[in-house]
Amino acid sequence: MVILRRYAILFGLVDHPSTRKQHVGDVPLVGGLAIFMGVTVGAACYGQFHWFEKSIIITSFLLTLIGALDDRFDLSVRGRLLIQTASVIGVIAISGVYIHTLGNLFGHEINLDWLGPPVTIIAIIGLVNAFNMMDGIDGLAGSLALVSIASIALFSGTGTLRSTLILLILLGTASIPYLMANLGIVGNKIFLGDAGSMLIGYLLAWALIHMSQSPQARLTPVDVLWCVGLPVCDTLSVMCRRMSQGKSPFKPDRGHIHHILLRAGLGPRTTLMVLVLMAASIAATGAILKQLTPSSGVHLTAFVIIMFAYGLIVTRVWFRQEAVAQRKNAAQAKAAIKIRPKTVHVAPRRSLDDGRATSSMMSGRQ
Repeated sequence: MVILRRYAILFGLVDHPSTRKQHVGDVPLVGGLAIFMGVTVGAACYGQFHWFEKSIIITSFLLTLIGALDDRFDLSVRGRLLIQTASVIGVIAISGVYIHTLGNLFGHEINLDWLGPPVTIIAIIGLVNAFNMMDGIDGLAGSLALVSIASIALFSGTGTLRSTLILLILLGTASIPYLMANLGIVGNKIFLGDAGSMLIGYLLAWALIHMSQSPQARLTPVDVLWCVGLPVCDTLSVMCRRMSQGKSPFKPDRGHIHHILLRAGLGPRTTLMVLVLMAASIAATGAILKQLTPSSGVHLTAFVIIMFAYGLIVTRVWFRQEAVAQRKNAAQAKAAIKIRPKTVHVAPRRSLDDGRATSSMMSGRQ
């Protein structure tokens, strides 16, 4: 990270404050590059990955590169989606891994058949952008990644798919130094950047798919939702709210859960702790349900109820905050108009000389 920080300014990988990005000073966007390098070095040292893990690492390099270019040049949404789609198709072509079943729901096995690859593309791109959208305050995306990794271990155990679990451990281990720098615990502050948030979402998405679709895995497709519950719930609620307003679902605004908590008066660190606890609570709820009943249909129903309740509450609070802000802005505008000094127009007065000149002219005419 020290080396990357030195070259950040040279390559233009620096985040500047703006109306939407309310941090202090210019901050290097090298956290994602540091995490990718950590994962790659760890994978090279391990040296026993199968073609699935190798294909993920190869395509994640492309995704990290595009993310860094997006940090530098602000690429279009369409361009990013094309690269993300190509990366997913590449892994499917190399490894043959994709979502072929949604599990046994209410006594019926839901097989996707030819719909498997398209659903896989949508699911991975969705989670990639979910973590990208959640990267709004210091430490949030990295902390949610650690919660997701711990949740996957809780649901699946540590005895199956050892290589995929090791890849997740490498991701978590590489994220810790970044978090320490990002939170100001060690060294100077750095940001994750789009490169890092997309990398985290990409690796988690593929790990979840592999571990839920393999015959020897204990993780069901519905368990996947509980492991990434908070990013999924928040992203879906924000995108639905934007589309209901006639906006693009990808148009950035300050309507995510961390923005709402900050506007409610919570500090950044308190907001971070609240959201980490929320993510852990969602995962714990899913784990408790799995112990109470093995029915994936019940698990899915419970998750959908939580997701709708979350979306309803968060959206209502956001609209209320927006209404308060608009009333406040209107009051400030009225106060500014009242304070503004009035301009008094006074008719010009004629001088005595003008009057004398006029009298002389009249006398001359007479």
